[in-house]
Amino acid sequence: MILETTRRRTLPPRAAYALVGAVIGLALFASATPSPLYEIYRDLWGFSQIVLTLVYAIYAFGVLAALLLAGRVSDEVGRRPVLLVALGTLLGTSVLFMLADSVAWLFVARGLQGLATGLALGAASAALLDLHPRRDGDGVGLTNGVASAGGIGLGVLVSATIVQLLPAPRVLPYVLLFVLFGVAFVGALLMPEPVATRSRLRLTPQRPRVPAGVRRPFFLAALAVLSSWSIAGLFLSLGPQLSATIFETDNRLVTGLNIFVLAASGALAQLAWGRRPAWVGASGGSVALAVGTAILVAAASADSAVLLLIGSVIGGAGFGVAFLGALRALSAAIPADHRASVMSAFYVVAYLSLSIPAVLAGIGVTPLGLESTFEILGSVAAALALVVAVEAWRTRPRAVVAYHGDGRRAAASPSQ
Repeated sequence: MILETTRRRTLPPRAAYALVGAVIGLALFASATPSPLYEIYRDLWGFSQIVLTLVYAIYAFGVLAALLLAGRVSDEVGRRPVLLVALGTLLGTSVLFMLADSVAWLFVARGLQGLATGLALGAASAALLDLHPRRDGDGVGLTNGVASAGGIGLGVLVSATIVQLLPAPRVLPYVLLFVLFGVAFVGALLMPEPVATRSRLRLTPQRPRVPAGVRRPFFLAALAVLSSWSIAGLFLSLGPQLSATIFETDNRLVTGLNIFVLAASGALAQLAWGRRPAWVGASGGSVALAVGTAILVAAASADSAVLLLIGSVIGGAGFGVAFLGALRALSAAIPADHRASVMSAFYVVAYLSLSIPAVLAGIGVTPLGLESTFEILGSVAAALALVVAVEAWRTRPRAVVAYHGDGRRAAASPSQ
């Protein structure tokens, strides 16, 4: 796809590629920023665990609404306009969080943040494929995977550090977000537009659309993201409470530690895994996810800090590798004119996988208790990861054996 040539000053393609990768990481960084603040909000405004769960859910539903309503918009009107709208809205939500003085403000800010995040993820993921210097799907998958895992981990760590160590904890995390989104907005103004042929904006509800030729890699990608993000959703919902219980502290840095360890080990595992076959990542990563989650369930039962950290490292590595395998398989197969729509369908699966376990955990923790809720949902998630590992294994390339006319066996070749 040819980049448009205009008289205005534009970023070079490599800088534009780095920018859209940073937008993915920053959107997920922002999504995790309120997590260390929720206990402060609850103490200040006196709302229940169910209300807190609904605050989380409205964000996830906002993301899904944006992906379903406007998932393919950037294929039609261009990546740059959609990114500018998304980043402008995220700037506005940062101000709403700063001004929040009741739980109603949280609902509005999180809902708008979800809508803007859905727009940003769909357009930025498609732009990565457009702007990669070699149009390398494997490289794009690695960039997207590391940015996603790194954004979640750093969002929790940086926010927890500010809340624990600095004054004005309800304001400063969002001041930082405002500055970062402002820089990204200026970068988006300067980026080249990769979509050469554009049409009028159409905002109509749409079923996620995956072209026939992409359905097999999309199926593998959906399986891998289903297992990895469902466990991440459980962790984001109950992880801080579990850490607070096991370490017997309300220190925000300590209670956010296991989420950071999960995300950081996921990002490092992606970098270390490199370019192994995508189905190997999806299968092996899902096995590591199952093992790590089983250890986390044991940590909850035994109140063991050691098991909590070990489970976070192993589960995080599995989360990262399974997600990387999914993205690499999908990125390499998407046609240029369907990039935004397919990536939006992928993120629909991802956010359903992330939000449903988190909502179930929030609903179940009051009647069942923290330990029982984590054990039940963690066991289900671990079993699901093993099912995904088997299904991913079944999608591996098969060797086709050919024979010469005299009956001698020829060299085997892989078959898709």
